Amino acid sequence: MANSNADKTRENRLRRMAQRQGFILVKSKARDPLALTYGRWMISDARTGEVIEGEKGMLSTDAVERLLRKGVKHGR
Repeated sequence: MANSNADKTRENRLRRMAQRQGFILVKSKARDPLALTYGRWMISDARTGEVIEGEKGMLSTDAVERLLRKGVKHGR
C-alpha cells in the first residue's frame, strides 16, 4: 500500500493547518516514484493561488509541517 492511513491522516492534518493560516497545500501530481516531485508539496495562498513555498513542488511532508508550525509568511 503506497499511502498508509497514518500518512493520509497526517496529510489531512497539514491541510487543515494550512487552511487555518490562509493557505492551501498542493501535492505533486507525479505518479512515478522515480520523479523528482513525487510525493512533494507546494504551499499556495488560498486567496490568490500564488505559490508561497515549494516552487515546482519540492517541499517534503516534513518541510511542510515545519513551515506550518513556525508560521509561513504571506507575500514572500
